[in-house]
Amino acid sequence: MSSVIYSKPDCPYCVKAKALLDETRIPYKEIVIGKDITVERLFEEFKLNGQPQPKSAPQIILHGKYVGGFKELQQYYEDCDLGRNDT
Repeated sequence: MSSVIYSKPDCPYCVKAKALLDETRIPYKEIVIGKDITVERLFEEFKLNGQPQPKSAPQIILHGKYVGGFKELQQYYEDCDLGRNDT
């Protein structure tokens, strides 16, 4: 699976981001910062992948492409018209 959301417990924007991904039926893997990955390891992974250092949660990667946080996910959603129903 190439879509990942790095989240934190009790993070309202993380909950909103996961709800938006669920609504658009985009499958993703959730990695909880502090439980599944340390902050240090997260920084290392982002650096190795040429991504900006995360400053907040959530951090979202869709289909292998770094999107950013919740606000960037909303913008991506609008720009790509992910809400349309092509079935």
